[in-house]
Amino acid sequence: MNKHSTGFNVKAPRTLVSFLLLVVLFMSYQTASAQQKDMMVRLSEIEIDPVYLDQYKAILKEESAASVKLEPGVVAIFPMYQKESPTSVRILEMYASRAAYEQHLKTPHFQTYKTTTLNMVKSLKLVDMEALDAATMPAIFKKLTVDKR
Repeated sequence: MNKHSTGFNVKAPRTLVSFLLLVVLFMSYQTASAQQKDMMVRLSEIEIDPVYLDQYKAILKEESAASVKLEPGVVAIFPMYQKESPTSVRILEMYASRAAYEQHLKTPHFQTYKTTTLNMVKSLKLVDMEALDAATMPAIFKKLTVDKR
C-alpha cells in the first residue's frame, strides 16, 4: 500500500480527482448536448433562373456573410452550388435555436436578400434536418479554427 508517513492513502486523491474529472466531462457533454438539441439545421434547395445567376450569387454571398458576422444565433450559413448545375444552389443553415432562426428572418440583411432575389428564384424547398451525431459537431468547428501554418 502506497502511504505517506501520515498513513494517508496516496491513491485515494488520484481516484477522487479522476472521478471528479469524469463528472465534469459528463456535465459538459450534457450541456453541449442540450444546446445542440435546441439547434435548428436546415438545407435550402434553390433553383435559380440562369439569367440572374451572377447577381443572385453576389447577393447571397453578402447576406450569408452578414448573418454569420452580425447574428450570435447564426452558427453557420454555408451556400454552395452543384458543380454540374451551377443554378442548383444549396445552403446549409445552422441556428442555435428556432428562436434564433425566427430572429434571423426579421433582420434587414435577410429582408433585403429575400426581396431582391424573389424574381430570381425558380423554386425553393426548405428541408429541416436532424443531426445523427451532434456530439461530434464541436470537433468539426474546432478543426476549422485551427491555425494551419
